[in-house]
Amino acid sequence: MKTILLMRHAKSDWDDPGLDDFDRPLAKRGIEDVPRMGRAIAKLAHLPDRIVSSPARRARETAEGFAAAAGFRGKILYDANLYPGPGEAWIRALRGLSDDVERALVVAHSPGCEEAAALLLGTGSPGAVRFPTGAILCAEADIERWSRLRSGGATLQWFLVPKVVKAL
Repeated sequence: MKTILLMRHAKSDWDDPGLDDFDRPLAKRGIEDVPRMGRAIAKLAHLPDRIVSSPARRARETAEGFAAAAGFRGKILYDANLYPGPGEAWIRALRGLSDDVERALVVAHSPGCEEAAALLLGTGSPGAVRFPTGAILCAEADIERWSRLRSGGATLQWFLVPKVVKAL
């Protein structure tokens, strides 16, 4: 059994219109949401064995802040295919993981997260799951090897949004 965590990067800052999209940092709200989400995942005992992130600044800041808050001590991999990254890029990133990884977190962008969720869950519609910034979806796939991950091959376990975590 493999556990998949999909996370949309936290809220980004749009204050500098001259800044290249790739270089946009997290906004104040994003900076506050990231550690909350990391601590929540740690409390749920769903700490990933591996984190794969888009190399875009807001995704890197999300992945690194999440890791620090959750107590993640593993390696964060940066995959250029995740920026901007269609859903299939998320699936390819997961398929490329070492089989000793049991639980993986992918951090990247919308609409790729919605597309990846639709592919994994077999919903047929990328709009079936809407990811607010900072949201995390957890799914399980009954596979032993990541290379066997297929469309429709995962089951939704839970979905967590920063607004709910903040309210708790």
